[in-house]
Amino acid sequence: MADILAAAYPWTKVLHIVSMVTWMAGLFYLPRLFVYHAETAPAGSAQSGTFQTMERKLLRQIMNPAMMATWIFGILLASTPGIVSWTSGWIYVKLAAVVALTGYHEWLARRCRDFARDENRLSGRTYRLVNELPVVALLIIVTMVVVKPF
Repeated sequence: MADILAAAYPWTKVLHIVSMVTWMAGLFYLPRLFVYHAETAPAGSAQSGTFQTMERKLLRQIMNPAMMATWIFGILLASTPGIVSWTSGWIYVKLAAVVALTGYHEWLARRCRDFARDENRLSGRTYRLVNELPVVALLIIVTMVVVKPF
């Protein structure tokens, strides 16, 4: 198995990066849709229905598969011999940030369900603020992987 993982390493890394970029794009875009939905589309309106469709499709057809692929390819990378030193601290910080992004993803999914039921209680301003959270996580993750500071 180790030989297979080592041979597939470059392709696994490519698929992990593409999956991560796709997931991050969704994590940035869905809250922006929520901003516009909360500020311009009254519950029950045709415009609200359009936003609900866009939000649901983004979450189910792009974000969920991209998140799962990111995790799968990340686990394969971490399982490849010689790639991760489990005695280094950077990998644990990175993993904590990825777990936090996964929690944020689930929080967004719950907000999507709120909008689908016309039960959103958060303002556009709130969604603007939380839209900055993935930036922090992305900075931490990239720094840990590239710099490996500890």
